[in-house]
Amino acid sequence: MPETLAERVQRISRWVYVLIGLLVFAGDQATKALVVESIPEHAVIPVIPNFLNLTNVSNAGAAFGLFSDSPSPWKTAVLILLSVALLVAVVSFVWKVRRLQWEAGVGLALILGGAFSNLLDRLRVGRVVDFLDVYVRSYHWYTFNLADSAIVVGACFLILQVVFSD
Repeated sequence: MPETLAERVQRISRWVYVLIGLLVFAGDQATKALVVESIPEHAVIPVIPNFLNLTNVSNAGAAFGLFSDSPSPWKTAVLILLSVALLVAVVSFVWKVRRLQWEAGVGLALILGGAFSNLLDRLRVGRVVDFLDVYVRSYHWYTFNLADSAIVVGACFLILQVVFSD
């Protein structure tokens, strides 16, 4: 039975989502490697005064530095297990759904690319490198990386899809 136009478009769009996820993964891994190679740990390089610095900070905790000060020897293992479980759930969902709205497809691709990259770091070295320090005056946001940004933007795409879908 020949493939319909709708099936062909769906197959192509899935490859676009895979490409987005791979670009996020590769971009995050490359920027982290560049930061580790170029910026001494805890050094601060101003990029945009009173707004953005580059730094090199190791985050052994979860998102936003949660649990980073915990002395528990199980912390990294638990974070890895939770990450794997969530990734398996998202991949299973994507695999089962026949058609994704573009917002959901892009959102899930961004989330998967970022989550896989951070998971790889935890598996390799037990921590994630964060390097983007955004602030206004003395109010600093938590230091983050490209993967974290992709995950947040991906979640925003999913929220938009849910809020504005029919």
